[in-house]
Amino acid sequence: MGYHGKHERTRAAYERVLRGFEAFLADRGITGPANADRRACLAWVASLRGEYAESTVATYASYCNRFYSYMTQVGAFDANPMTLVVEEMDESIDADPTRREITVSRMREFVAGITHPGDRAVLLTLLKTGLRVGELCNLDLRDLRLSHGGVRDAYPDLGTRGRLDGRPDTLFVDPDISTGEATNGEVRSASNKRKRVTLLPVDRELRAALAAWLAVRPDARSDAEPLFCSTRDAWGARLTPEMVRETVTKYARDAGWYRTGGGASENVTPHYFRHFFTTHLRDRTGDRGIVKYLRGDVAADVIDTYTHNWGDRVRDVYLENVYSLG
Repeated sequence: MGYHGKHERTRAAYERVLRGFEAFLADRGITGPANADRRACLAWVASLRGEYAESTVATYASYCNRFYSYMTQVGAFDANPMTLVVEEMDESIDADPTRREITVSRMREFVAGITHPGDRAVLLTLLKTGLRVGELCNLDLRDLRLSHGGVRDAYPDLGTRGRLDGRPDTLFVDPDISTGEATNGEVRSASNKRKRVTLLPVDRELRAALAAWLAVRPDARSDAEPLFCSTRDAWGARLTPEMVRETVTKYARDAGWYRTGGGASENVTPHYFRHFFTTHLRDRTGDRGIVKYLRGDVAADVIDTYTHNWGDRVRDVYLENVYSLG
């Protein structure tokens, strides 16, 4: 999967599930997946049903089935015992789950309980820009132009991207960042899933949160000067998607919005914040094109139209309609 360019998160998910399957077999005296039969696979799927949502059970079964299919194709295993198991399952993968509905006022209460300046800045950035978690982690100081005198004096690298000239309170999202490749002198652990540059407005609320974070931001380990870095065990290291997911999970669990084994319809994750952003901003603006531009969706006509008119329509519509979470 690594050689085929699969994302680190995807590889980690497969390994977690397959290691769990391996442990399940070992508990029953079966030495490895090569020696498992259909009955053992059925028992494993049955064990998942008491712990996970239906879509998650179907997803995990598909991981195992794909593993067996590959191992059979390359001649490492004689047969795939998961084929019939998957065909007979009632569960299916929900590609577009109905997600938990959270009002702006309820999300405002949630954000109010986050006092750590780094966590607050990260969560507000996700909630108010619709950034993917990898895109947030890839932001460097040079990608943020902030009209806050004290911050600009403290960070000479802030907002030095040429595309940010004349555009105060703006984030620059670089499409040319890929996992395992160096950008701004640092090898990245996540990719930005955009085809074009996106310029995201920063409203007063997010500006204040980012300024409060930069006032206490530790010295970064990397010369690339990441915007967000750890204040915990990996002090000064660039935040990784996994670090952000752990932070969001902690706060969501405290709010009753996350349950181990819960599916996408139940659990609040960083990706849920992107869903929240899309839903509420689209409802407020009535303009799907602007929301698509801000999300970084790849419709060329949308990108070209709104990039050309970015300084007027996109910024004005966004600032007039973005929800307050402070």
